[in-house]
Amino acid sequence: MRFSVLGSGSKGNCTLVEAGPTRVLIDNGFSGKEILDRLRSLHIAPESLTALVLTHEHDDHIRGAGILARKLRLPVYANEATQREAEAKMGKLPVRREFGVGEPFTIDAMCIHPFAVSHDAADPVGFVLSDGRSNLGYCTDTGMVTRLIRHHLRVCQALVLEANHDVRMVKEGPYPLPLQQRVLSSRGHLANADSLALAAELARERLRLLVLAHLSEVNNHPDLVLAEARQRLPDEYAVRLLLARHEQASPLLAVDP
Repeated sequence: MRFSVLGSGSKGNCTLVEAGPTRVLIDNGFSGKEILDRLRSLHIAPESLTALVLTHEHDDHIRGAGILARKLRLPVYANEATQREAEAKMGKLPVRREFGVGEPFTIDAMCIHPFAVSHDAADPVGFVLSDGRSNLGYCTDTGMVTRLIRHHLRVCQALVLEANHDVRMVKEGPYPLPLQQRVLSSRGHLANADSLALAAELARERLRLLVLAHLSEVNNHPDLVLAEARQRLPDEYAVRLLLARHEQASPLLAVDP
C-alpha cells in the first residue's frame, strides 16, 4: 500500500491511497484541475482512480469532489449525514454510496474502516485503510483524541494525523475570540502537543511512518511542530516524520507491514 498527501491545510485537503490497482482519494478540497495536476506530478493517471471517500462536508475537504467525480465518473463514498450536508455543494454525482460509521467496507482491493472523530461537522470520521497486510490511519479535523481514536489507530504502521495549531499562537494571534474558541474546543482542531502525544503512544505500538497534516498558516509553524516532535518522538522510536504541505504533494510513501 502507498499514499501521498496531495495537499493539506485550511485552503484544501486531499490524500491519495493505493492498494494494488485500487486508488482512492480521501477528500477533495482543491479544484478539479489542481488535483489532476498534482496526480500527474506523481505520474498517476487520473483515469486510474477508483473512488472518492469523504471524511466530512466542510469546503476545504469537498470543494472539488463533485467536479472530479463527474469528470472521471467516480463513485463518492460518505456517511448519510455527510452526503446530506454536502449534496448542495457537490451537485449531482455519477454514483453516490453510503457507509455506516464503525462499519468496515471494501473498495476492490482496499478495506476501509470509518470511525467517529470530534469535529463541528454533521458526522465526521477518520479512517483505517488496509490492503490485508498493512494499515494506514487517516485522522484530521478532530478537536480531541478520544479512546475510540486511540483504539483504531493503534493497528497502523503509517498515519496521516492533524497537527493544526500551537495553542499560544492561537491565543495571541489575529483570530477573533469566537474563532479562537472554535479552534481550541473539543470539536475544533488538534494542537501540536496533543497530536504528538498521541503519536508517541502509537510509536510504542506499530507506528513507523507519520505525516503531520492540516498545519495552520496563521496559528502554527513547521519549526514548532518539529520541536514538539523531537521532544515527544526520540530517535529510539524510529518513526519517520514528514510535514504535509498545502502547495504541493508529498512523495508516494510505502506503508510497510
